[in-house]
Amino acid sequence: MSSQPLRIGFVPEHFSTPLHFARKHYGLNAQLIPFPSGTGHMVTAIRAGEIDIGIGLTEGWIAGLGKEGVEGDGGYRLVGTYVNTPLCWAISTGKERPEITSVQSLAGKKIGVSRIGSGSYVMGYVLADQQGWLASGGGKEPYADTVILNNFEKLRAAVNAGEADFFMWEHFTSKKFYDAGEIRRVGEIYTPWSSWKIVASTNLTRDDDGLDARVKDLFGKLDQGIKHFNENPEESVQHISTELGYTEPDAREWLKTVEFPAKTQGVKPEVVDNCVSILRKAGVLEEGKGMEPKMMTYSS
Repeated sequence: MSSQPLRIGFVPEHFSTPLHFARKHYGLNAQLIPFPSGTGHMVTAIRAGEIDIGIGLTEGWIAGLGKEGVEGDGGYRLVGTYVNTPLCWAISTGKERPEITSVQSLAGKKIGVSRIGSGSYVMGYVLADQQGWLASGGGKEPYADTVILNNFEKLRAAVNAGEADFFMWEHFTSKKFYDAGEIRRVGEIYTPWSSWKIVASTNLTRDDDGLDARVKDLFGKLDQGIKHFNENPEESVQHISTELGYTEPDAREWLKTVEFPAKTQGVKPEVVDNCVSILRKAGVLEEGKGMEPKMMTYSS
């Protein structure tokens, strides 16, 4: 086992609170590296050897491994579950876009995404599938353009400037910008799967003795951080509202909606199968191409 601290990529939003508690209260020995641009950026970083662990969105990790033409061993495997509940993606447009009146009016419009393969990109196809915008077998794109904007700030600017017509981002992260009148809410869509997974670089899953001991230690510390989060809601609200930029009422409301697992190690095969099945139906992944679901998860 290496004595080097793990480099853990994470999204610096409210969901990161148990990870913060794991380090603050339970001695997690890790370098926490924020990725405000999300899971798609972490896919690139873990393949480049810049991080060892990533905590991000299920659909982003699975799309990254399931795409045709993934080089080498794909760079990472799903090793753990961070959030059990689905994610509520808010669908947003600019504050002065009167032509956009509903989710249905987004058909054939320009979608803004953080990166190709990110959650915001993948969910665009899930939305198109749910709305019936995917031409069966025709391979036609459901949107006029996919505008890559890298981060939440640029997405908000783009829908106000007309560079993009709409984008999707997590509900509570978006809400304060609705409240401030910067952007306008059009609708919402929930992921049809549990929303956050933990992945490890394949460099940590090659040991003859099984998973790298530092990853096992991470699971133990995360479990303690989650228990602390559940048992200390006031400390959680305080952290979210002072360190992460959410209002106290929004932090309290979010606590009612989220469920973290008691044990983070492991990923249920049916969750991966279901996600791959829906992503294939939505046209994000192709049957017979890319990594098969059972190969995406590390099993000792």
